[in-house]
Amino acid sequence: MIKSMTGYGKAESAYAAGRVTVEVRCVNHRYGEVTVKLPRALMQFENEIKKRVAERLSRGKIDVFIQIEGAVSLGVPTANLPLARGYYRAFTSIGEALGLGDEVSLALIAAQRDVITVAAETEASLEEVPEELIAALEEALRRVDEMRLFEGESLMADFRKRRETLSQLIARVMARSPSVVSEYAARLKERIAQLCGESGLPEERIALEVALLADKCDITEELVRLESHLRQFDETLTRNEPVGRKLDFLLQEINREVNTVGSKANDAQIASSVVELKAELEKIREQVQNIE
Repeated sequence: MIKSMTGYGKAESAYAAGRVTVEVRCVNHRYGEVTVKLPRALMQFENEIKKRVAERLSRGKIDVFIQIEGAVSLGVPTANLPLARGYYRAFTSIGEALGLGDEVSLALIAAQRDVITVAAETEASLEEVPEELIAALEEALRRVDEMRLFEGESLMADFRKRRETLSQLIARVMARSPSVVSEYAARLKERIAQLCGESGLPEERIALEVALLADKCDITEELVRLESHLRQFDETLTRNEPVGRKLDFLLQEINREVNTVGSKANDAQIASSVVELKAELEKIREQVQNIE
C-alpha cells in the first residue's frame, strides 16, 4: 500500500519527575531529511532519535520537536567570576581612556558571553528519560505513519480513477491507428485525381507512398511499450515498500512514449487523445511527488 509523505504525529510520555512531548511533522522532499530540535539536556540522544526516525520514515523532510517538563532541565546557572572580573577591568579601562564617567553595571557584565553559564544535568539525572522519550517518539511516529497511510489510500483511489481514464484514451488511440493509413491512401488518390485527372500516378507508385507513410506513422511499438510501462506502474502501486521514486521514473517513460505517439501518428484525432493523455499524466505526476 502506498503512503503519502505528508504526516503529523504527537505523543506524550510521563516519567518520574515530569513529562516528555514529541511532535513529528513530515512534508514532501526528494530525499529523506531528518531535523531534530530538543533541549540541550537531551542533545546526547540526537543521533539515536534520527536513526529511529529514518528507520520508520524513509523519505520526506521530517522535523522532530521534543520538549521536556519537570525535573530534567538545563541545570543551575553558574557565574564565571574570573571572566566577569576581566570584563569589569576591560570596561573600566575603556571608560578611563575615553574620559567617560559611566560606571560599569552588573547588567552589562552579565550580558557578556559565558559570564553566566547553565551546566547540563549529570548523566545520572537523565537515566530514566530515554526509555520514556523513545516511547513517546515511537508513538508519534506510529501516528505519522497512520496519517501517511490514510492519505496514501486517497491517492490510490485517485490513481485508479485516472488510470481508467488513461486506458480509455489509449484504447481510443489504438482503435484509431489502423484508419490513419487507409484514410491517407484515400486522400492521396483523391488529390492525385484532382491534379492529374484520369492519367494519374500508377497504382504501384501510390502503394509505395502509402507504404512509406505506414512505416513512418506506425505506433505499434510505442503502444506496446506504453502498455508495458502502465502494467509496471499498476504493479508498483501494490508493493508494500516506498515506491515514489520508481513511480516517478515510470511516469517519465510513459510520457516519453505518449510524446512519440503524438509526433509519429500524424493524425488530428490521435493528437487530441495525446493531449488528454498528457494532461492526465501531469495530474498523476503531481500526486506521485507526494508518495514516499
